[in-house]
This record gives sequence, C-alpha cells and structure tokens, in this order.
Amino acid sequence: MALQSEPWSVLPVSLSNTSLLGIIFTICLLLLDFMKRRKTWRRFPPGPPSVPFLGNMLQVNFKNLPGAFKQLSRQYGDVFSLQFCWQNMVVLNGYEVMKEALLNKSEDIADRPMFPLYQYVGHCENAKGVIMEKYGRNWKEQRRFSLSTLRNFGMGKKSLEERVIEEVGYLCSAFQSEQGHPFNPRWVINNAVSNIICSITLGERFEYDDDKFQNLLRVLEEGMALESGFMAQILNVVPWLMKIPGPHKKIVQPQRYMLDFLRETISEHKKSWDPNYCRDFIDAFLQEMEKVKEDKDSSFNEGNLYLTTRDLFAAGTETTNTTLRWALLFMLLYPEVQSKVHEEIDRVIGRDRRPTMGDLLEMPYTNAVIHETQRCGDIAPVALPHMTYRDTEIQGFFIPKGITVLTNLSSVLKDETVWEKPHQFYPEHFLDADRKFVKREAFMPFSAGRRACPGEQLARMTLFLFFTSLLQRFTFEIPNNQPRPREDPVHAITLSPHPYEICARVR
Repeated sequence: MALQSEPWSVLPVSLSNTSLLGIIFTICLLLLDFMKRRKTWRRFPPGPPSVPFLGNMLQVNFKNLPGAFKQLSRQYGDVFSLQFCWQNMVVLNGYEVMKEALLNKSEDIADRPMFPLYQYVGHCENAKGVIMEKYGRNWKEQRRFSLSTLRNFGMGKKSLEERVIEEVGYLCSAFQSEQGHPFNPRWVINNAVSNIICSITLGERFEYDDDKFQNLLRVLEEGMALESGFMAQILNVVPWLMKIPGPHKKIVQPQRYMLDFLRETISEHKKSWDPNYCRDFIDAFLQEMEKVKEDKDSSFNEGNLYLTTRDLFAAGTETTNTTLRWALLFMLLYPEVQSKVHEEIDRVIGRDRRPTMGDLLEMPYTNAVIHETQRCGDIAPVALPHMTYRDTEIQGFFIPKGITVLTNLSSVLKDETVWEKPHQFYPEHFLDADRKFVKREAFMPFSAGRRACPGEQLARMTLFLFFTSLLQRFTFEIPNNQPRPREDPVHAITLSPHPYEICARVR
C-alpha cells in the first residue's frame, strides 16, 4: 500500500512549490513595478492614479490627445503628470503655462527624449537629424546649419519667393484644368507644397502625375497616422517588442521607405556633385562634411545627411499642405469670408498682377484669415515631446532633469481665457478696432522657444502666396448635390480635414 500511495503524495508538494514560486515571482514583479512607478520628488505635478505596468496608457485616448489632455486638465490643473508604463511625463496646458515654459524657461525643456522606435530606421548615437536630436552640440550644429542654409537658398528673400510663385502657377493650372468640376484638392496641393521644399533640399521639383512621388507622399501620411497610435507608444517604452515578429513592425515601414527614397536620390545627386558649386541643401551638407572630415565628433556625417534632409522634407510638407487644405475648406464653409478676401485682393493686387510678399502689409484681412486658419485648424495640437535639460520649476511645480514634457499647443490656440470665440472660425481674432492686423501672443502654431519650427518663415511665405494666388484666380464652392463638408478634424500627429471636394470656378 505504501508503494502505491507514494507517487500521489509527491504531486501536492510539486504543485505547492510551483504555486509558491509563482506567488513569489508575481510579488517581485509588483514590487519592481511599484519601485519604478513611485514618485519621490516633492511638488511634482499631480496626475491620475496609474495601474501596474501600463501606468496611465489605458486612460489616454491616443486618437484624440488634445481632447484627452483637456479633460485631465479640468481635474488636475494646467500642469499635470502621466505615466506611460514606467516613463514619467508632464503635460503643459494653457497660454500662461506655455509662455513660462517655452519662452521664459526655454533651455530648461530644450532636450528631446529618446525614441527607440526610430533606432530601427537609421537613428544612432551620432545621427538623429535635427528634429529628434538631443539638446547639445549636435543639435546646435544641425539647427544652425539648417536655418542658415534655408536663408542662403532664399528663405525670406526674393529668390525663394520666385520659386514659390512659379509653383503657384503650376498649381493654378492644375485647378483650372478641372474646368469647374468637383475634385479633391488634397494630393495636388500636397505635391505643390512638397515641390517647394524639394527645390531647396533636392534641387528639383516633381510633376503632379509622378506616380513614384505621389506614392511617397501617401506613405508619409500613412506613417504619421501609425506613429501617433497606441502601439507606437508601447513600442517606444517597451522597445524589445520590435524584436518579436508581428504586424506591429509595419509602423516603421513608412520611415524606411522614405529613407530608401532619399538614399537613392542622394546617391544620384552625388554623381554630379561639384564641391565648388552649391545647388541645394544636399550640396551644402556635402560641402560641410568635406570641411570637417578631420573632426570625428562632428555631426556632419552620412547619417545626418539623410536624416536632416528627411526632417526638412517631412516638416516642410505636411503642416503647410494641411493648413492650405483647411484654408480652402473654411472658404467653402464661410463664403462671406471668401468674398471679403476677394474684395481685398481686387483692391490691393487686382486680377492680373501676381501676388508678392510685398503685398502682405497691405492685406490685413487676408493675413487675419490665414492666421485664423492656423489657429482654428490647430494643425499640430501636441508638439513633439520635449525633455527637461536640467531641474526646473513651472507654475511652482518641480520637474527634475530627464522628464518628458508634452506641450498641448491646442490648449493655447483655443484657450478660452484668451480668444473671444476659441471654438469658431473668426478672423476678427487678428484684427483690431481699426481693422488692422494684430498678431496675438497666444498664437503658437509653430511652438516657441529653442525647439520652435525652423521652417516657420518658409511656411509663412508659402501659405500667403499660395492662398492669395488661388483666391485671386478662383471662387471656391461646395459642389451641387453634395452635403456641407465636415469641420471636425481627422486625428493623427497632425489634425487634417476629412476628405472633401470643391468646385474651382475661374473669376
């Protein structure tokens, strides 16, 4: 009997040991998670309670970050904290908070957090481009070079203005070729805007029916949607998941496609490169690489040639293209505004002469409409994350070095304490009592401070010349038998209009 019962007597002991090990392992994991998630800093901004391992990720709607941040700010204030897994971050809201952080303490939050996701598409220690680079020598070199090169190639000067005016001619011809029939202006505008930055960076423009280039623009748009989603945030805080096969890997495919396109383009470009003659941004970068080739610590290397060119291309395309699409949509939805713009154009420029930047000061209403489009369209509602470069205080809260800081620009552009009609399209926001243009301090669509958009002046020129030229030539109407287009946005990294069609009738 003893021999028969012996195997059964071992089983409970084995099960008990397994259960005990499981309990100990679970307790250790929970303790590790608790140690990782606990905050030991005094006066750190308050925030919602977090759950083990995921933190607050399930409490944030990544399909509408500005809306989620607005709701949380009502409960926790304009400066509050979140945790994504074990990563602590602080969210800033409202004009007064943003003014203190971005303008008064700009260097304190000038750093950039790591984005492990981008390491899979070419980022390395000494090559991250100009947008994702951490605050320091490399970033200063790349930003200074990018700004000076854009200026040298005409940013704010007549030479670039002529390039924009030339592209406007192609765009107007494309609109006119539709002969007043309904069409979606999305891709033709995208191509036209992209051609401006392409002429600066790559030294060439692309035809509007170039399939390869159209596909590139579509892939870039798809990438922005993927990178703003929940899975992308998970991969940035748990990067080892990228080593596991699965559909999540498609998130980096658009970036790889873009870099492959640039490598091919730059490779062809090098074949005709003359070190004594500078045609474009790539040539200028190659010249700089040649100058500093003995400096092993220089950021002017092959990797940054691709990544900085990519940054300028992507940043110079998406936001301006989206702003112009919002502008045409608002002209459809507010025909009385369109009529006033037509009237001002006819009075200042007429129907025959092409608009120039010299006309801007004489056109306060058109300028106000463009600014209100940027404010109401709210193109980049949550700017790319900052990171504290040193310990700092914002609104009396202590934020230590190395904390990710999210700037909710949407809360500034639609701050109810600043704007008369924050949730309506109202160009009078930028006009004084004498109907003269006035720029408001809370107008921050390009962010502000050290990390402000380097292409702001280029964008302003492009927006004014494209918008004014289109309105000079056409009257835009909602096609017959079509419903009124939607005014709510499509949420991704940028806020864009839902697809719509227009009729462009020659004036």
